[in-house]
Amino acid sequence: MESSEVERVFRECSGRAVATLARRFGDLSLAEEMVQEAFIQALEHWPREGLPASPPGWIITTARRAALDRVRREASRDERQKQSLRLYGPEESEPLDEGPMLDDELRLMFTCCHPALAPSAQVALTLRLIAGLETREIARAFLVPEATMAQRLVRAKNKIRDANIPYRIPPSEELPARLRWVLAVIYFVFNEGYVSSAGTELGRTDLVNEALRLARHLVELMPEEHETVGLLALLLLIEARRPARTAPDGTLVPLGEQDRSLWDPKLIAEGQALVRRCLVANQPGPYQIQAAINAVHADARRAEDTAWEQIVALYDQLLVFTPTPVVALNRAVAVAELRSPSEALTLVEQLGLEPYYLFHAVRADLLARVGRLSEAASAYERAGTLTANQAELKLIERRHHELLARARVLAH
Repeated sequence: MESSEVERVFRECSGRAVATLARRFGDLSLAEEMVQEAFIQALEHWPREGLPASPPGWIITTARRAALDRVRREASRDERQKQSLRLYGPEESEPLDEGPMLDDELRLMFTCCHPALAPSAQVALTLRLIAGLETREIARAFLVPEATMAQRLVRAKNKIRDANIPYRIPPSEELPARLRWVLAVIYFVFNEGYVSSAGTELGRTDLVNEALRLARHLVELMPEEHETVGLLALLLLIEARRPARTAPDGTLVPLGEQDRSLWDPKLIAEGQALVRRCLVANQPGPYQIQAAINAVHADARRAEDTAWEQIVALYDQLLVFTPTPVVALNRAVAVAELRSPSEALTLVEQLGLEPYYLFHAVRADLLARVGRLSEAASAYERAGTLTANQAELKLIERRHHELLARARVLAH
């Protein structure tokens, strides 16, 4: 067995293992360190002995034993560590059912999303502990140096320890404020899996599956939270398009050019059923509206059949809930299809999203459509400098080359 297999298992279950140990020992740093040590041991044992029947169980058991040994060796222990020694002796096996581990993950997510932490720290810490993203990946997503992000993560873990923040799903009166950030983290994990911030592949299936798994469980725990249902619907409808999103050479295929026969009908049906469930409740929120937008896309058998008027109306509603430049950019794309590229370009020019790759990619497309080819070429060049994802970069380069070829033809 190759080390890549151990890496795959790490991506899939490190969050569950950290969450389980964090609840047992009440120490995030200890939990994370012991899980990492368990995977180092896995690199030694699994190639020789083969993959165990339950890789998560092997990792949790190994990490738990190492943590108990560490606690025993240390002269000073806080009350939570002492309690965990009294409750869980060295021979007691861990509960390895999927349900308990998921509950542990959700407890840890709500802990990481405690209001005592800054919102950026909440998201970053959950991405590190639950999704298993490396510090450099999180730093890239937040557009900060890796050292800065490492310090931010350490401070967040220390804050949880020093403030004695409990590992639990909060009571109902605290849920709305906390749930907002938990949903944001799940969506962030999904987006990093759907379009990775860097790498040769467009996305990472492991992160997409992790986000879907957590979203499903959250809906099971809180079926009356309509934004939770909306998020799951959104993820399902976006994921349904994955088989059509890349060409054989790995280039990203834009939505309007995708072969829609490749879209997953089961995921679409499930997502649209959840959207209808939200519509009946009539308590709209940003995730529900985004899910409805994607449901409209899924209804169109061909790109030219898309109900753009309905999509623009939904974006107008979304802007009321989330008045951000990124939402406005997406709305402008829909306006270009419903009305005209020139009107959309006027909207885009007002947004000022200079560091955002898609801003320049959308602007380049609109400039090309209104005949401003030299400006479009410059915008494509700028977009290419702002993405480290090779699938996106191939699309940008292809569009740029097509544009230059078109300009040469017009020049003659």
